[in-house]
Amino acid sequence: MSLGDVQPEQVSLSRSSFHETLAALGAAQKSVAAGAPPYSILVNRRLGRYAAALTHQAAMTPNQVTGVSAGFTFGAILLLALATPDWWVGAVIWAALAVGYILDSADGQLARLRGVGSLAGEWLDHVVDCTKIVSLHLAVLVAAYRHFQLHPEGWLLVPIGYAIVGTVSFFAMVLNDQLKTTALLKSGRQAIPKRGSVFKSIFLVPTDYGVLCFIFVLLGAPWMFFTVYSLFFAANSIHLTLALVRWFGDMKFLSISQPVSTRSKS
Repeated sequence: MSLGDVQPEQVSLSRSSFHETLAALGAAQKSVAAGAPPYSILVNRRLGRYAAALTHQAAMTPNQVTGVSAGFTFGAILLLALATPDWWVGAVIWAALAVGYILDSADGQLARLRGVGSLAGEWLDHVVDCTKIVSLHLAVLVAAYRHFQLHPEGWLLVPIGYAIVGTVSFFAMVLNDQLKTTALLKSGRQAIPKRGSVFKSIFLVPTDYGVLCFIFVLLGAPWMFFTVYSLFFAANSIHLTLALVRWFGDMKFLSISQPVSTRSKS
């Protein structure tokens, strides 16, 4: 984009200070989903705002921020799979995963700030997210097989199951958003806002990726880590089961409410 193509407000933003950029980011936040996991909203999104302001000052693009985020995340995943479990290893893994997650929030905020969001950027972000979800649990599987001495070995099915649950959850949520948006556009109706609750937010704590990252600080005590990890897997499995039933009901309702001319023929 040439300077002549830049709108006045964009020029002003490019010359803004860190605090002015931070204020602009605060005004460009997405709405919070009802009952959203608390860490991701209250901690990670706020830290992502600071990271977005810093990367804006450094003239980085959203895709570059995504790339740096992926570097931290997949570096941590490789360390998990290849290193011998120890307290310092767990601390480094958590820190790298946490930084990667902060930057994962920052890239979208930076794109909204500059008004440069694109399908390519969203595609890249989703592909990186999907890859990290399955890769993290497969790295736990490798670490458990090499170092945890689990008896019986059937416990190794836990990270495999967690990889399946995490991948299906991510895909279903992305698909939900796409199908609901398409259905609402066709019908011309507005989305009905859903009310959240403190109970729902607390219930979703084990499903929060940021909280999952934190349990890796326990890696120096493999039995303790794997116990908490298994409990998280159980909680995520229950949540996915309940969510799939509700989401399928939502899809049936949207299908019935569509005009006949907009529904696909069997």
